[in-house]
Amino acid sequence: MTVYFVTIALIFALLLAGIGVDRLYRAFAARNPQLGPFRKSEGCGCCSGGSGCGDDAACSR
Repeated sequence: MTVYFVTIALIFALLLAGIGVDRLYRAFAARNPQLGPFRKSEGCGCCSGGSGCGDDAACSR
C-alpha cells in the first residue's frame, strides 16, 4: 500500500514539475522577446526535428 501512495506522489510531483517548467519557459520568453516568440505546445509533436509546426497539413506527411 505504501508503494501505491509513493507512486501516486511521484506522478503528481512530475506533473507539477512539468507545469512549473512550462511557466518558467513562458516567463523567460516574455522577459526576452529578442530571442524569438513563445512557441505554444498545441499542434506540435508530430513534425520531426522540433520544427514547431502549427498546422495539421504539415503533419500529414
